[in-house]
Amino acid sequence: MLLSLALGLSVLALVVAVGLARWVLRQDTGTPDMRKISDAIQEGAQAFLRRQYKTIGWLSIVLGVILYVLYAFFREPHGEEPEAATLALTTTLSFLFGAFCSGVAGVVGMFVAVRANIRTASAARSSLNRALQIALRGGAVSGLFVVAMSLLGVGGLYAVLELFGFAPTKIPLMIVGYGFGASFVADCGLSGRQRG
Repeated sequence: MLLSLALGLSVLALVVAVGLARWVLRQDTGTPDMRKISDAIQEGAQAFLRRQYKTIGWLSIVLGVILYVLYAFFREPHGEEPEAATLALTTTLSFLFGAFCSGVAGVVGMFVAVRANIRTASAARSSLNRALQIALRGGAVSGLFVVAMSLLGVGGLYAVLELFGFAPTKIPLMIVGYGFGASFVADCGLSGRQRG
């Protein structure tokens, strides 16, 4: 029951985020001079994201391999834990899935934020209230995507492992890698944007 509620709410949050993004993207993009500057910013942001996520992707794969090796060969299972190979596989896959979900949230957030900038500037020429609406809704897309992807990822992993017959008390230990993967990509992305 709670799992269904969590998954349903995360899907609802994604639907709301997509609706907000579509609303923001329908707003006026300003004068040709404004669009010229905005296009250059978009091009730079896309090039930066491509390079950043390529590097983060490779680092995630390397870390995933290290996690698997450490869990499979160097960590002794405690008490009622699953066997080492199972725990290593689920932890590694949940780590990679967490990294993927965090990356999706980052790309969508950046895509909308960069495009919301020119629309906010254009609206500010005639209405500060309209500009504020566009800016806040553009930012809300990123926030909703981060939360929804996190909840959907954890809930989805829990549901899949439960379908495979794992005991509900063992599943949290098996998917602990999800949070590590998601925070790894988010932290790498944040530090990269701060340097850029």
